[in-house]
Amino acid sequence: MKLNTGIFSGVGCLILLICVVYTPAWGNNDIKALSNYLDHLMVNKQQLALQKEQRINKLKDMLSLSDFSLEQKYEINRKLYEEYKTYKLDSAVCFAERNLQIAGLLEIDSLAYISCIQLATMYSCSGLFRESENILKSLNSAELPKGLLPDYYYAYCLFFERYGAAYNLPGYAQQKEEYRDSLLNTLPTSVYTYKINKARQCITYKQAEQAEKILLNLLEEAAVDSHDYAFITYYLGAVYRIMQNKQLEKKYFLLSAIADIKGGIKENASFQELALVYYEAGDIAKAFQYTQSAIEDAVFCNVQFRTMQLSEFYSIINASHQAKETYAKRQLRLYLGLVCILSVFLVILVVYIYQQMKKLAKMREVLLQTNDKLLQLNEDLNNTNHLLSEKNILLQEANHIKEQYIAQFFDLCSNYINKMEENRRSLHKLAINKQLEQLIKKLKSTTEVDGEYDDLYRHFDTVFLSLYPTFIADFNALLLKEERIKLKSKNFLNKELRIYALLRLGITDSEKIASFLRCSLSTVYNYRTKIRNKASISRDTFEERVMKIGILHQKKK
Repeated sequence: MKLNTGIFSGVGCLILLICVVYTPAWGNNDIKALSNYLDHLMVNKQQLALQKEQRINKLKDMLSLSDFSLEQKYEINRKLYEEYKTYKLDSAVCFAERNLQIAGLLEIDSLAYISCIQLATMYSCSGLFRESENILKSLNSAELPKGLLPDYYYAYCLFFERYGAAYNLPGYAQQKEEYRDSLLNTLPTSVYTYKINKARQCITYKQAEQAEKILLNLLEEAAVDSHDYAFITYYLGAVYRIMQNKQLEKKYFLLSAIADIKGGIKENASFQELALVYYEAGDIAKAFQYTQSAIEDAVFCNVQFRTMQLSEFYSIINASHQAKETYAKRQLRLYLGLVCILSVFLVILVVYIYQQMKKLAKMREVLLQTNDKLLQLNEDLNNTNHLLSEKNILLQEANHIKEQYIAQFFDLCSNYINKMEENRRSLHKLAINKQLEQLIKKLKSTTEVDGEYDDLYRHFDTVFLSLYPTFIADFNALLLKEERIKLKSKNFLNKELRIYALLRLGITDSEKIASFLRCSLSTVYNYRTKIRNKASISRDTFEERVMKIGILHQKKK
């Protein structure tokens, strides 16, 4: 199986996430992000383990070479032991035993002691406590090189710790701590082994603040995702459990589990502790998931003491998980029943809605037809209103014209009566004085009549232009530019304009127009034809447009 490196393209992002460990303020979102990332790694656990297998295979390939010395083979076996001791205990034991044989061939006691301590450590982890104890008892601490004493005492610590944990014998804790004291006495206070064991001692004696200080300092120096990092974060989780800080406890156990799974460490306690944390929080699903992972790792690695620890806890978790599953199934059946009932109601509702929609569609169609009729009626009404409006304007205009002309008519009549009276007196005076020649001359003269007609036309022009002040400009606008009429005086009309002024007033009879203007009927026709020929618009609509000049002006106002 090929390692899919694409899954881990976000390692940089992970490192950035893990670096947040140094930030004091952590919330639920941060812990959820770590949990999600751990779940992602668990899905790809096998592919991550392949990286460790590749390192191991490279070392094994080196052993197949025949030109290595016994010392070199011992060193390669030692490296393989280091790789296997947290991965596969049986293989670690195998390589430790090989080194014990090589040490015998080389007759180097220190190498034999190292292999014996390694075997004792692996035996206690594999549950072979008698074998482990026999090896440790066979070693005399007084004969051991000083540099191996820390490993010797640490192997005893692990023996009593694992034996007590496997059989739930708290009495061995005291012996474990006695050997830890011996271990600490053989180490410089500045080295990592001293500090981590001092922190573990503080945790045993519930000195949480002192342990926290040591571990946080170590965490700053540890490489992210290293085996040391996994150890330190695990013990920080234990510290915060003592302090009852649930958030930080969960956070550091998560970080430890992430480092374990990325480092291919099967001999781990982080998943077991995580399962306990989530179980106490009531998240049975997560607790079950992490317990299964812990058991898989313990079985794979053959960590007997941890398998024995997990067996009882797994039964409790599994029972809770099964109970939750049973409850979930009952709930699911209940919800399925409710869904079925709701589905029936939904079908009935859909049928009812469909029928109502059909009715609505019919009503909508009727409304559309009614609306079309209303629109047509509204359009007809608008047209009628428009016609009425135009008629009303025409009536108003007609009334205005009547008022103007009635007033002028009375004024003219009064003036004519006065003039007739003056003329009668003048004629009467000539007749009394028997001035017959002057009388006849005066009776023959048309000067006065012509003058009266001129006055009449002036009065007509004045009244008409007062009624239609824009008539001349509007009339010229209907003619070609070069054919427009230019008047000597803006206050009086010429004969052509008077013809169309009379037409505008509604006098369409050419005979009446000719009579008023004292010209022949043909003259009127000629003038009308001549003007139409000068029009800039259609000749057929010219006079119709002239009839609307005043109306258009009033509308604009």
